Amino acid sequence: MGRLSTLFAPERVAVIGATDSEGSVGRAITSNLLESFDGEVIAVNPYKESALGLHCYDEVTSVESPETVDVAVVVVPPDVAVDAIETAGGAGIENVVVITAGFGETGSEGAARERELRAVAEKYDLNLVGPNSLGVMSTPVGLNATFGNEMATEGDISFMSQSGAFVTAVLDWAAERDVGFKDIVSLGNKAILDEGDFIAEWGEDPETDVILGYLEDISDGTEFIETAREVTQDTPIVLVKSGRTDAGATAAASHTGAMAGSERAYEAGLEQAGTVRVESVQQLFDYAQILSGQPLPEGDEIAIVTNAGGPGVMTTDAVGDSELSLAEFEDATLDRLGEVLPDEANIYNPVDIIGDAPAERFEIALETVLADDNVSMAVVVACPTAVLSFEELASVVVEQQQESGVPIATTLMGGKSVGAGQDVLSEAGIPNYFDPARAVDSLDVLREYRGIQAREFEEPAAFDVDRERAREILESATRRNTNRLGVEAMDLLDAYGIPTPQGDVVTTPSEAQAIADEIGDDVVMKIVSPDILHKSDIGGVEVGVSPENVRDTFEDLVVRARNYQRDATVLGVQVQEMVDLDSGTETILGMNRDPQFGPLLLFGLGGIFVEVLEDNTVRVAPVSEPEAREMLDDIESAPLLRGARGREPVDEDALVETVQRLSQLVTDFPAIVELDINPLVATPDGVQAVDLRLTIDQDEL
Repeated sequence: MGRLSTLFAPERVAVIGATDSEGSVGRAITSNLLESFDGEVIAVNPYKESALGLHCYDEVTSVESPETVDVAVVVVPPDVAVDAIETAGGAGIENVVVITAGFGETGSEGAARERELRAVAEKYDLNLVGPNSLGVMSTPVGLNATFGNEMATEGDISFMSQSGAFVTAVLDWAAERDVGFKDIVSLGNKAILDEGDFIAEWGEDPETDVILGYLEDISDGTEFIETAREVTQDTPIVLVKSGRTDAGATAAASHTGAMAGSERAYEAGLEQAGTVRVESVQQLFDYAQILSGQPLPEGDEIAIVTNAGGPGVMTTDAVGDSELSLAEFEDATLDRLGEVLPDEANIYNPVDIIGDAPAERFEIALETVLADDNVSMAVVVACPTAVLSFEELASVVVEQQQESGVPIATTLMGGKSVGAGQDVLSEAGIPNYFDPARAVDSLDVLREYRGIQAREFEEPAAFDVDRERAREILESATRRNTNRLGVEAMDLLDAYGIPTPQGDVVTTPSEAQAIADEIGDDVVMKIVSPDILHKSDIGGVEVGVSPENVRDTFEDLVVRARNYQRDATVLGVQVQEMVDLDSGTETILGMNRDPQFGPLLLFGLGGIFVEVLEDNTVRVAPVSEPEAREMLDDIESAPLLRGARGREPVDEDALVETVQRLSQLVTDFPAIVELDINPLVATPDGVQAVDLRLTIDQDEL
């Protein structure tokens, strides 16, 4: 175990604010500890002589050997809570659980108080849970340092939640379903310890088989991804993430920002972290039970054994809706089933052994299909009949699962008749669901987690770039007192090795003519102004300008810009080499900086189709080569990149490298808030960034 081991396995717990006053939080926590905790409970309250039979100390420093107190639970009012924590830290106590509310969740005064609390915690290097927390539990030592009304039953699931009310609801729900826990933490305001700290701790805990969480936000997305990636190689993490919002998208100015709001950042970040994200409490615990109780399958093929045709068809439909597939039985399996099952039975998958089947017929059918090399997992679906004992069937399933090593889920479709059988299954770690779709969905998560474990994460490439040149270009915006840059910053891409068409930004017709003559062919000319975002809409772009018309076109573009917005800042006109769009595919590559996860890369179909089709994918930067390649695979238009309808395939390696180079750029410069390369034209011969727009935070330069 790590640095939080004494938080979950204390020998002495002090309740600062212990009381026997009816209906108080201090009484509830003291009572819960006295009822179940294996260690010593110490009461601290200067206004009470005793509480629930315990002598009350005036302060924690009055306790004999206060430095041996493992956990201090703080329940005093918020105006004295910080002082109580200071005293605990000074006494040498390492772990503090702050139940007290009235901090950052209550407004400016509370936020200031929370800053004081954080400063004290950092001063003494405290492991501080909360504030505004329900508390913590750990079943091996009977620790119930919460004011909930239910103690968890012992198990191998560790659970964290940003909602204390959610913890109490889950405990009540789990008690009825015999779901057990190792540790439970109500995170509260996460002033010090957050989700990453507990994931790291439980990842080292041999008694935690599955980590569950209810999160409303993630404090540090980059740290979370790094921690979770390591932990999920051995311990699955299943999360409910609430608070879906498009606020980040509506506030964004760029195409990338509009398409990559905060919810998409969480989607990408949680996926890159290797977590399994669910949408409901039911899924949370369905997945937890099967991940903790069943082995991972070797393949994706599933066998169904049932005594009822209708539920068998429902199960088959559920397989079709999943990433699994129905197993095709070997000839020897079909022959054996034909020998041992009634003539009316269906020997093909799903195997219907018909309604008069006793447990013995389930046994021989299940044994036969599990011996088939094409079967990687199985669902047993049974309806109650007069000839079938669910308890006997459960014993058969347990024996067959243990002998074969193949993961199994069951659907015993009944009410009161299921109880004894479910107990047998639960004891063996085999989950049972009334709905066969839930059984299939849970087996599907074993496939998903197998894929997570098989991932090999690479370090992002470090390209040889001209970082100082890039910094100078970004700082030029500061000198002009603007936070937006456009094509005048194309050299920024060049500094990081991202190919751009030949050309430059000029300020006079004669300079425009010189650039056009150097290019030696028709050119594209664009007005350059940070105040005019959509240049095409005002006639600010001319394509296919011949060398003899360059001077006149320069004058026309400037006049149009002035007519559109008289006070617009006009930096000049870009004269650029023509890019053959017909021979390539227009893509978009961009970045939007997320408050939690940092730079969020976006790749997709670009050009005029950006807002119409919205075919794109996102990743949290920095990205490695495999992750960049996955981005190309993710978009629905991927066939266009690979030569659909007779087109020549684009240079995917060049695209992948460009994604990585932009990833390095936006990671190197936190000042870049948003960035669009649109279009990034991909051809069989490489890529070219045709247009650029970015927003910077001058304070970060």
